[in-house]
Amino acid sequence: MVAAKDKLPQLTPEEYFVWEEKQLAKHEYIGGEVYAMSGGSVNHGRIAVRFTSLFDNHLDSGDCITGNSDIRVNIAATSDYTYPDASVTCDKRDQATAQYITYPCLIVEVLSDSTEAYDRGGKFRLYRNNPALQDYLLVSTHRIEMDLYHKNDIGDWIIRNYKEGDSIELASIDLSFPIEQVYRGLVLTPENASSF
Repeated sequence: MVAAKDKLPQLTPEEYFVWEEKQLAKHEYIGGEVYAMSGGSVNHGRIAVRFTSLFDNHLDSGDCITGNSDIRVNIAATSDYTYPDASVTCDKRDQATAQYITYPCLIVEVLSDSTEAYDRGGKFRLYRNNPALQDYLLVSTHRIEMDLYHKNDIGDWIIRNYKEGDSIELASIDLSFPIEQVYRGLVLTPENASSF
């Protein structure tokens, strides 16, 4: 999804929740500023749906919550809130909150040309504040490629690049799947893409 700063006065987190309930569109809340979330491409939407379906089916019998882009994530130890394209939390503390989750173990962002730099940089820096986060997956909409940032046992983030023919390994939810499963039937347009 694409975020654009709205021209609003700074809001407290409580004011943000009340205000956003009255809005037609979703808004992220970072540092007291409100950012409108606009729609993405058809490929963006289809890829996001594939992930939420894949995760939900895999975790069907457990206590984990699979989130789509409508589930807000509170950045741990802050008053910031984002809407990732997909997320999973298995933390019992998230079962007690109705407006957001705070402890996802997995976050997926489907990249847009306008947000790719932010998703790789500033947004990832925010997400890393979460001690429960183990996997952060960035997904191209232009070619069969994904980058996985995985936190290892000593707390270092290791990046793995996946391409056509690879199998994605998400240790956070004990799931492995062929990368092509997410891209089946999509028309990809690499000629319009920036380098990934």
